[in-house]
Formats: sequence, C-alpha cells, structure tokens
Amino acid sequence: MVLETRHLQVVRAVAEAGSVTRAAALLGVSQPSLTGQLQRIENRLGGLLFVRDRRGAVPTPLGEFVLAKARQVLPAMEALHHESLRYNAQGEEQRRIRYGAVPGPLMAGTLRRLGEQSPGEVTLRTETSSAMLVQLIAHQALEFASVLDHVERPLRLGAEIGSRVIAVEPAMALLPESHPLARRPEVEIAQLADATWVVPPMDDNGLRECLLRLCAEAGFTPRITHETEATGARDLISEGHGVGLGQATFRDTAGIAVRGLARTPLSIRHILIWRRGVPGPALVEEVAAHAAAAYTAAVARSPAYLNWLERHPGYPAGADLPGAAPGPPGPPGPAPADAGGLFRR
Repeated sequence: MVLETRHLQVVRAVAEAGSVTRAAALLGVSQPSLTGQLQRIENRLGGLLFVRDRRGAVPTPLGEFVLAKARQVLPAMEALHHESLRYNAQGEEQRRIRYGAVPGPLMAGTLRRLGEQSPGEVTLRTETSSAMLVQLIAHQALEFASVLDHVERPLRLGAEIGSRVIAVEPAMALLPESHPLARRPEVEIAQLADATWVVPPMDDNGLRECLLRLCAEAGFTPRITHETEATGARDLISEGHGVGLGQATFRDTAGIAVRGLARTPLSIRHILIWRRGVPGPALVEEVAAHAAAAYTAAVARSPAYLNWLERHPGYPAGADLPGAAPGPPGPPGPAPADAGGLFRR
C-alpha cells in the first residue's frame, strides 16, 4: 500500500478526536471501517501509531513522528487544492464573460470589443430593468453589466457590487419632425404641456416618475396616451402620435427630431457594474476601457448630441455632477430602487 494524503488525514483525525469512534463520526465512516484502515496504515509503516489507555487513543512515538509530518504535509496539500481552484477560476474568468446590458450606447460596442479582445466565449443578456441586472450580478449570473440611472435618482447598489460611471449625458426630447418645436435647438418642458406622451410601460424603470416630476415642476400633468417599448416608441413618435424622452445618444431615426431640454433638468448616468472580488482588477479595467470606447463611438454617431455639446461647452460630462465622477469602484450612493429606462435606439 502506498501512503496517501487520505491516510495522513486518518491519523490526524484519530489524534485530534482522541478515539477511533469519535474520529469515525467526524470523517463520516463506520468505526469498523476506520479501524481496519488504521491497521493497514500501521502495517505499512511497520508499527503501532496509537495505543489505548484511560485517556483514549494516545499516539506512540512512531505515531508522534507521523503526526508531526502530517501536520506539515496536510496544510500544504490543502493550500495547493484551494489555490488551484482559485487559479482555475481565474482561467474561467478569462475564458468566459457573461455580459448584461440595458439597451443603450454601451451595449453593442462593449460586446463587440469584448468579443475581439477576450480569448474565450462572450455572451450577452439584455434587460430593460437596471435593477434586474444588479440582481443578476449579485447572484453571480453575470460577470459585468451596463446599467443606467438618473443623477437625480441614483440606482441603489449593495456593498457587494462594484461600479464605474462611464458617462453622464442629458436627457433629450424626442419630437416628431413635423412638430412645431422641432425647428428649435432646445425646448422648455412647459412647452410640451399640450402634447401627448409616449413612455415605457409602468413596470419598466423610472422614466414615468422622472417625467411626472419634471412636468409637475413646470406646472402641468403630462397626458400619457401610449405605453410601449423602445421600438414601438420610435414608430409612434416618427408617425406623429406623441413625444417622448430619450438618451442623448439616441441614433438618428427618420421622422424624429432629438432636441435638448432647456437648462438640462434631467441627466443620465451610464454605469458598468460587477460583483466585487469576482472579476480581477485587470479585467475590470479592461472592460471599463471597452465601455468608455463604446460610449465615445456612440456619441460620434449622434449628430444631435454633438450639436448640443457644441452649444454647451461647459457641460460637466460627469465631473461636476453629484456622485457621477468616474473613479475608484464603488456604489453611486444610497437611493430608492432602480431608476433607469429612457428610450434608446
């Protein structure tokens, strides 16, 4: 019989338990089975390892020698096992990245860059709810996710969630090109008091709440006549059935004019999140760089936003907005639950 790690574990268990009976219970085997195994170990080593007295099983001099060696070898073997698991997990991290996103400027560009740069499989899961993606990250169903919230109503993140603000942009008015206000570079929210509104359904993110607040501050209640997802909203607005709010990086769509809101009453943050301690720091930095590049490319494809930025050179783009500056990973701050959900092509 070749001496193995499991044999040293038996010797250690008997010494620590003080009897074969208690050691068998700790190891989850029967007492006769453990007795037979101990006898085979003793036969292999050429002598008794334990004697029985009133104190229980007491190590012999040979037993003390073997125990001393076992107490050196077993911790090293256990450390090797755990370190190998961690090493393999890091390898899995490099081989597979599960990425989630709300529809927005980070989604497709980040996915493409991950696919080009990552050696293994990259998968995408889209959700309309930022809060759902936070839960998927918390339960380790995703490695990374791109979510959004409003500066005025930050997304709640638990302490286990790491985050990086990638960009901050203004919310924009989405108008039919035939709308009289579409000829202006910016509109006052109060000028839309008589409009009919197209918004996401009630169970989406926080657009309706933000819209109601803005309109209440302007002295009116919006007339919400159509509730639909982003694709339906584009069709309805382009056909003249209502107006909406959208992200600044909303792509050009035939029949829709993207116009800024005067005094920028609502700002949107695009945030990369992950579970702390799961992706390594180097991978976090790599994915954050991909997300930032994706956002820059999205801005370049958005003429209306580029024009708006030319008229607002002092827009903070994140640095001066509360809780919005990119920097060390960390939650944006406590707030009511999820607040994402503006229309985005």
